[in-house]
Amino acid sequence: MEYGFAEILRLIGSLGLFLFGMKVMSDALMNLAGKKMRSILATMTSNRFLGISTGFLITSIIQSSSATTLMVVSFSNASLLTLTESISVIMGANIGTTITAWLITILGFKVSMSSIALPLVGFGFLFTFSKKENLKNWGGFIIGFALLFIGLQFLKEAMPNINENPEILEFLKTYTDLGFWSVLLFLLIGTVLTVVIQSSSATMALTLIMTAQGWIPFEMAAAMVLGENIGTTITANIAALVANFNAKRTARAHLIFNVIGVLWMLILFYPFLKMIDWLVIQSGSESPFMNAMAIPVAISLFHTIFNILNTFLLVWFVKPIARIVEKVIPERIVEDKSIEEPKYLNEKVLRYPETAISSLEQESKYLYEHAVFEIVAHALSVHRTDIVSDIKPKKIVKSATEDLEVNIRDLYLTKVKKIYGEIIRYASNTQSSFKLGQEQNKRILEIKLANRNMVEVIRNVEDFGRNVSQYLKSENKHIIKEYDRFRKMIIRVLRVIYLFRTEEENEIHYQKLMGIRNKAKENISIGNIRIDDLIRKDLITVDMASSLANDHDYVNDLVNRLIVVAELLYGRKDSLLENGDEKPIEP
Repeated sequence: MEYGFAEILRLIGSLGLFLFGMKVMSDALMNLAGKKMRSILATMTSNRFLGISTGFLITSIIQSSSATTLMVVSFSNASLLTLTESISVIMGANIGTTITAWLITILGFKVSMSSIALPLVGFGFLFTFSKKENLKNWGGFIIGFALLFIGLQFLKEAMPNINENPEILEFLKTYTDLGFWSVLLFLLIGTVLTVVIQSSSATMALTLIMTAQGWIPFEMAAAMVLGENIGTTITANIAALVANFNAKRTARAHLIFNVIGVLWMLILFYPFLKMIDWLVIQSGSESPFMNAMAIPVAISLFHTIFNILNTFLLVWFVKPIARIVEKVIPERIVEDKSIEEPKYLNEKVLRYPETAISSLEQESKYLYEHAVFEIVAHALSVHRTDIVSDIKPKKIVKSATEDLEVNIRDLYLTKVKKIYGEIIRYASNTQSSFKLGQEQNKRILEIKLANRNMVEVIRNVEDFGRNVSQYLKSENKHIIKEYDRFRKMIIRVLRVIYLFRTEEENEIHYQKLMGIRNKAKENISIGNIRIDDLIRKDLITVDMASSLANDHDYVNDLVNRLIVVAELLYGRKDSLLENGDEKPIEP
């Protein structure tokens, strides 16, 4: 029997069916459990061992280490996971991917799935008619599961038989009789195949079938498995090319971890294979060196023990690996631009609702901490360093008598407007693109409300800032005293908010904010009485009185909005949604 072009196409088609089945099954499982898996990934990685367990659990359930690593890269991109947390999850994913090899070995070689695969497709197809989304996904999972094993059966049949094609064995002997060079060659083949196919599971299936057919011996198959461990890291590295430095670091750490594992295994390669051989014989099977049919189990065992040992050895070196990656990929300093652009928002964060919400939250905090804080401080004609210092507000105001001559409108247009627009756009896209839970939807509404309040703060402070600049130069000590009173109140609010967002024990600062808010409400009537008194005693002009009355309302509103922003972004309080509509604000 000659193995011609038609047979090669049949082999490629069989591989395609296997990959399609794997994708359908993985996608269905992601739809069924993806939300919970992503939630677990975002919250259950507080230490390295928990991270490993999380990576193992997710990969075991969704049956795709590539999907897990891509998820980890996305979460790193959105700063939901630190570098050390990401590395530990990837370690767990490497162990989780061994489940696929056992699935193929046991059900594909030990049990004949071909007789029940087609009935399973029919059974799963019935579920797809259901109106319930979960049942549809279960149908997709069953169909994908069956197609995977139909593809595997076709692969076994499409692979040329050594007995009918003895020239293949003669051809391979040229490359399997080179000693350790053969090991390195098949390691490279495993790497390249995985990169090309973009699935370590498919490469594993090909490896297992080639061993079962007697194409390659046990040691060459083990070398291919090591190559697959390197090849599977390429997917994450490709995905990270257009992501930020956090995602690049995570992908590079995955590569380093797997390469280190392969290097130490190459040093112990032959003794390790002898150990696997001993374990297989002890389990009652024949030696994989003597019987080709024993190789699939031996390879699955090799794959599992290698990944568990590699994780156990390198888990103690997570921080050194992280430091290496941080040196290789330094933090990228964002260049100053004439118009500020979003720092955390990009199309990649819209892959999952968790990454989108996290990025929206971080972008909003960055907008407040850099642009809004700067604009309000400059409107008061004070420096930000003074506000966050221990200097008393009264002393700051007394010494800050020079106008900083800052154009609030220009600062809004260059530092706020574009970012604010992008936050609202990404928030709306997240709400329309995903089926969000009640808490997720509520958090997006809170983020949008916080941003609208920030823009209203800038609107209020713009007019107030002009009057501060004007009356700082006034010879009327009464108007200066009133505006200094306003400035002290806002400085006090900004300082407490700074402490509230930067200190871990922030409950005391939250209580101070509530106290300031209540005092601001009381000051409304007290302030009006004071202004009326100044007018009656003819201590200020009519123009001064008009400005003072308007700014009195602006300042109290500004104080309240600043506290609302602090609660929404840093305190996650529940009392703040009743005031917000969803109309965009253009100061």
